[in-house]
Amino acid sequence: MRHRGLSDQNNFRYDELMLVYAGIDEAGYGPMFGPLCVGASVLVLEEYDPADGEPEMWSILKHCICKTRRDAKKRIAVNDSKKLKSGSTKKGILHLERGVLAFLATMQECNNFESDDQLFEAIHCAKSGEPCCAESTPLPYSVNEQILKIDAAILRRGLAQANVRCALFECTSVDAANYNKRTEHASKAALNFSLAMQHVETITKRWKNDHPRIMIDRHGGRIQYRNDLQLCWPHAHIQVLAETAEMSRYRLEIDGAFSTITFASKSDERHMPVALASMIAKYTRELMMIRFNKYFVDQLPELKPTAGYVQDGRRFLKEIEPFLAKKGIKRGLLVRSS
Repeated sequence: MRHRGLSDQNNFRYDELMLVYAGIDEAGYGPMFGPLCVGASVLVLEEYDPADGEPEMWSILKHCICKTRRDAKKRIAVNDSKKLKSGSTKKGILHLERGVLAFLATMQECNNFESDDQLFEAIHCAKSGEPCCAESTPLPYSVNEQILKIDAAILRRGLAQANVRCALFECTSVDAANYNKRTEHASKAALNFSLAMQHVETITKRWKNDHPRIMIDRHGGRIQYRNDLQLCWPHAHIQVLAETAEMSRYRLEIDGAFSTITFASKSDERHMPVALASMIAKYTRELMMIRFNKYFVDQLPELKPTAGYVQDGRRFLKEIEPFLAKKGIKRGLLVRSS
């Protein structure tokens, strides 16, 4: 049964007892190689009172979800992606892949992705057009396929019992060449913010009648975001609900549709949709780096792969520079300018 006329602490009335709970996060903000990826996820909680605030999803889904890589019950780990990736071996992305593919399996009619090409299509992620990123990777990459099917079945049942569904899982990726073009006249912080706001736009349009709550990690520790939000939506009415050391929260009304956006530190540890967004962004980036490394290692068999971060990236660049010169490949197609 739906209940109408609910109010929160800011005296806003919610029309229905349902929460559209969204999260946005990035991966690859600092590296010199590889894409900047920004992920988004949406969990819809039926029969949940939005006036109660953001739910503790790890408690709600405790029978099938945990936060740690090591779990005696073998539950699916969902957390900040930096806490789930372990090392540079093939098994290092096991927990990222396990969580991402299990959640996607609850959404897809056909949940067996045979390659990363199919995954990228499902999450609406554009691939790099550079030859070094052309060759696809078979999936699953790290997780046993039979275990993944069991995970998906358990998760599907757990979500159903909690009256929760995963309604959106997507990622935007900007490769080095496009990154360099887009940061010629703007900072990488501005690029990162604009990509996050593209996901906000998608979410607010899709749930225009359901007042989504969108959680985002703080960008660079900033507290004030109203002016930047107004630049994205010049005609929106924006109400500042909070700008404190703990969080910055804004209510937007765009053409009669409401949404609430919250920027807060460590959101990927506190809000499951942000953790899932972090995971899909990191998993997408890792798959693209697998393509990138395979191309160069195939050309230079003695070459050690790179994660793309600056210290090791400099070593990698030094080793591939003779090959780039021989092939006439411009550094700006591969190496970020900032």
